[in-house]
Amino acid sequence: MNKKPFIVSIAAVSGGGKTTITNQLIENLPESEALYFDDYEFEGAPSNLVKWVHDGANYNVWILTPLVHDIQSIIEREQVKYLILDFPFAYLNEQMKTYIDLAIYIDTPLDVALARRMVRDFEGQTVSEVMGDLKFYLKYGREAFWAMEYVKENSDMIVDGTKPLEVLVNVILEKLESKVNTV
Repeated sequence: MNKKPFIVSIAAVSGGGKTTITNQLIENLPESEALYFDDYEFEGAPSNLVKWVHDGANYNVWILTPLVHDIQSIIEREQVKYLILDFPFAYLNEQMKTYIDLAIYIDTPLDVALARRMVRDFEGQTVSEVMGDLKFYLKYGREAFWAMEYVKENSDMIVDGTKPLEVLVNVILEKLESKVNTV
């Protein structure tokens, strides 16, 4: 009988470090794989995230069947010990919560996350495009980012997103070691 991989979800605001941390964990954990939320198209995904947040941010409107299917496929393989999910909802989606063994939230200040997003997404863009995104962020986006506080409250572990990458990865690896040894 196959032993289920230990499944860790990594959540943060956009620009908070989810993908960077996920990639570093994969490099440091033997027999590990990762799945990335942004690689999927989901039925029920809100077309307007700001409106979705204003309407109460019901995480269950997202039908995450493609992601769940990939998780189940990985569970069936014996060689995977850790599955890291770059996944923004922690335990808040009913379809996903039973799979997650440890939900980690990277607590990154909004100004740092915004700066990272701007550097990542706007290289080579015009000043007008950058200004347009900043105006949208101030008028709508910031409020949506604050909705991630609920995800933070529903996570098992919160790490400081301003710490150096190596420090964050080591803290998470230590927690994983202690959790896996008690399972």
